[in-house]
Amino acid sequence: MIAVFVNMGTVLLGSLIGILLRNRLKESFQNALIKALALCTVVIGVSSAIQTGELLCVILSMALGTALGELLRIDDGIEQAGDAVKTKLFRGKTGNSRFTEGFVSACILFCIGSMTIVGSLKAGIEHDYSIIYAKSALDFVSSMAFAAAMGLGVPCSVLFILLFQGGLTLLAGLVGPALSEAVVTEMSAVGGTILIGMAVNMLGLGKERIKVANMLPAIFLPIAYFPLASWITGLFA
Repeated sequence: MIAVFVNMGTVLLGSLIGILLRNRLKESFQNALIKALALCTVVIGVSSAIQTGELLCVILSMALGTALGELLRIDDGIEQAGDAVKTKLFRGKTGNSRFTEGFVSACILFCIGSMTIVGSLKAGIEHDYSIIYAKSALDFVSSMAFAAAMGLGVPCSVLFILLFQGGLTLLAGLVGPALSEAVVTEMSAVGGTILIGMAVNMLGLGKERIKVANMLPAIFLPIAYFPLASWITGLFA
């Protein structure tokens, strides 16, 4: 878990630096910065998604995982958490209108992707923290840029890092040894696909915002896909 706390610390420090710089940046510059970050998110997402060796696994995981997320209303829950934190911080005052957007976007960016999944699994199984430490360095830079553009919602995302990445690390310690390399690859591919959805939101390309947080259960479905696929194949062999 030490690597998770290091990651939280780098995001918090980077965010605070970004917030200090925020008032010195014009709104047009902040908007341009968000677009640039969105394009970087596309690159990260695509680089993870194209590693898939089982496209059907990604499709089924995304479909079933999103359906489950919609039923659980995960996206609404994260937004409500962001609104609740905003209310506590600002006590009903207006301002920082991008707080919830920054909170949700940062939660997804810092917790979804191949480095988070593979790094958490390695930390939990092998006590190898190198990937999470590398991710922490990248998140430090990203959090500065995000916080400069979106404000206080970004540092508050460290709470989600603790819950999601910390929980994934602990889970890896329990079930990780049973996960094959193929499962980890597909989990990363699904995570990359979700990141692409977040980038679409940041670029404002859709008529409605994609509720990417509702897709989070999809990340774990490759764990069930391979044994089920093997069982079904055996029935027709």
